[in-house]
Amino acid sequence: MNQLKQLRPAVVVVGASRGIGRSIAKVAARERGAVVLVARSTEGLAAAAMDVRSAGGEAFTLALDLLAEDASSSLQEFLSANDLVCDVLVNSAGYGLRGAATTLPLGDQLGMIDVNIRALSEMTLRFLPGMVARRSGGVLNLSSIAGFTAGPNMALYYASKGFVRSFSEALHQELRHTGVTVTCVAPGPVSTEFLETSGAGQARLFKVLPKVDAEYVAEHAWRGFKSGRRLVVPGISAKLTAFAATFLPAVVRLPLIGRLQRRSSDLCACGSGKKFRECCGAR
Repeated sequence: MNQLKQLRPAVVVVGASRGIGRSIAKVAARERGAVVLVARSTEGLAAAAMDVRSAGGEAFTLALDLLAEDASSSLQEFLSANDLVCDVLVNSAGYGLRGAATTLPLGDQLGMIDVNIRALSEMTLRFLPGMVARRSGGVLNLSSIAGFTAGPNMALYYASKGFVRSFSEALHQELRHTGVTVTCVAPGPVSTEFLETSGAGQARLFKVLPKVDAEYVAEHAWRGFKSGRRLVVPGISAKLTAFAATFLPAVVRLPLIGRLQRRSSDLCACGSGKKFRECCGAR
């Protein structure tokens, strides 16, 4: 009779090729277990795997497009082929765009929903039942202080991060007696490629707010997850910003955020096709 293979627990980091995801993978690797690195970039995965091994972990890499219809199934098959089981899932993949919703490309905006919301939800719901059955492990989801408010001129990004926070906190409550932890980490601006690729680095809001590095966020996120916390907001400036976003009246908060995230050279949201300073900004 064939004996059943013993599956080893693994930390699965989705979005591990750079930024906060890569840093969390390094922190998790200190526990000297298996770390599965998932991202599209093979070069980024190779570099992240070196980090994991240097920190004492065993690295596995999977190049995967999260927008593929069978993405979570492919990940499950990869784990099974390597005699692994997802014990901890880290959802850190995502992207943002700065600009008026009426002027940003439609496909790119809908892509934020696909990556930041749908893919995160699919991965979470795929692996949570197994964790509950084993009564161990959990999920660490990456949100942002942007998730505490609406964000004019980054409308879909803020909305997507609000979803991640709400979804994660609800799951934390649902699963609090199961031995499974769901933690949401909501950092402020982080010194990663995101600020440039999203265009957020050019906005006054992200120039005013203090930045922290990805390693700092990763340390706090992992420590908070391991202690069973519902929400982790790394750093005092991020905590103060989240507090202000929660308690400032919308009539004050929304115009302020809109102004701080807009440049006068941006295209005007009224649809005129003119620069903001030449159109509504001149009124």
